[in-house]
Parts: sequence; C-alpha cells; structure tokens
Amino acid sequence: LEIFPVFLQLQIEQLSCRSPGAKYHGILQAVQCMLREEGLRAFWKGHVPAQFLSIGYGAVQFMAFESLTKLVHNLTSYNARDSSVHFVCGGLAACTATAAVQPVDTLRTRFAAQGEPKIYPSLRHAVVTMYQTEGPWTFYRGLTPTIIAIFPYAGLQFYFYNVLQHFSEWAVPAEGKKGGNIKNLVCGSCSGIISKTLTYPFDLFKKRLQVGGFEQARAAFGQVRTYRGLLDCMRQIMREEGPGGFFKGLSPSLLKAAASTGLIFFCYELFCSLLCALKSTESPERKEG
Repeated sequence: LEIFPVFLQLQIEQLSCRSPGAKYHGILQAVQCMLREEGLRAFWKGHVPAQFLSIGYGAVQFMAFESLTKLVHNLTSYNARDSSVHFVCGGLAACTATAAVQPVDTLRTRFAAQGEPKIYPSLRHAVVTMYQTEGPWTFYRGLTPTIIAIFPYAGLQFYFYNVLQHFSEWAVPAEGKKGGNIKNLVCGSCSGIISKTLTYPFDLFKKRLQVGGFEQARAAFGQVRTYRGLLDCMRQIMREEGPGGFFKGLSPSLLKAAASTGLIFFCYELFCSLLCALKSTESPERKEG
C-alpha cells in the first residue's frame, strides 16, 4: 500500500488508459503491471529503509508528544486532554520526528521509485552513491513540503483521534465500553483518513522533489520533470496536470493511512495499557518486600 501511491504520484501523464504514454491507469492495473515486470518482490521495494523510518519516526514522535503534553500540563493552565492541545503537540512532535528521519524517508522513496535494472542494488550503495554524486543535502530533498504538511497532518491525526475518542465515550453507554481496543483502531483509522485527505497534495510534492536528480531511474515510467523547488513544483503540476494532479494516488494512500494510523494508535494504546498494568502489579509487591 505504500508502494502504489509512489508510482501514481510520480507519473506526469494522466491516470487514464486514454492518456497517451501513461504507464499506470489505476491501482489494479498498476498491480498487474508491477507483477508482470518486476515480480512479487517489487511490492516490498524499499522495505528496509521503510522499517528504519517507521521505528525512528514512531519512537521520536510519541516520545515528543508525551513530553510536550506533560509540559503543557505542568507549565500552563490548558487541559492536556483538550483536542486543541493534542493538535499543536501532535504537529510539533511530528515535525521533530520528520527532521530526525528525513534522510531515511528519501532513501525509501528512491528505492520504491526505481524500476529494473536497479540504480541502487543495496542500501549501502544508495547512501554512498547519493552522497558522492549529489552531496549530503540530497538526503533532505523535499523537507520543506514535508514539514509544511506534517504539522497539520499529524496534528489533525491526534486532534480527530481525541475528538472521536470523546465522541465514543459520549455515544457508547458505560456497559458497552469493553471493546476499547476496537474503538482505538476505528478512531485511529478515521483520523488517518481525514488528515491524509486534507493534507494529501503536500505528500505528492514531497515525493516529486525527493526523486530530483534521480530522473534516469524514472525514464522507463514515462515523462520526467525537474523542479527548482516547492513553488515551481506546484506551478508545473497545475499547468501540465491540472487540479487533479495534486491528488494522484489518493485512493491507495487513504487505504494505507486507514490501516497504518489505526494500527499505530491501537498498538500504542495497547502497550501503554500493558505497561500500566505491569506497573500496578509490581507496586504492591515492592511495598510487601
């Protein structure tokens, strides 16, 4: 689900079988094309950097979020459980995590974007080649639209998750609150869909900028473009592809956002509950000792 949006986002041609030169027309056709040309392993291209990205981003984001909400609780008069506080703290936490793992995100995008024959056969080769040929700043391509997008995206995730949690507490009677884990999964999925839809164009801009200097690997996929920056990228897409170009690959991105965000909040709440339960069982034992 992470691979398909990348292919659709990077295609200059319209996503239609009537568009001349268009390699991909939709999700199912893209799946068939990838299977035919690159085999089943193509669906896990960039999986290693993607795992580093997930671990690093998730750890930094939730650590920063908990620290910021605790800071708000201790130093201000705001209620740390307010949705507005979750919006600001969630956005700032995501910006911190993004700055920390942006190089890995760029590597993930390039591995996902390359076809056959591969430009980068391994992660080490990619890092060395990019550093030697494009310099250290190439690992931070697309950072500006990422930061611009990630604050409202993550902020809205935490905001809507908190709103939906409060709504479920109000809507579901007390005796029906046993399925807390399912509730967390549903609230997380819905918050992911809403936030992704509202901020999606910036994700597309980021992907286009991250493959700058990597045009030779994209030649087999259709037309390629070089962008001088975020504003130039926006202007070219609007002029050549129209408003619909800003939302290429939205459908698989929403599927991915629903699954990943739902599971992230589900697992986070689950492990927090388990740790609290372990702590509460250890406390009486320590007192007895």
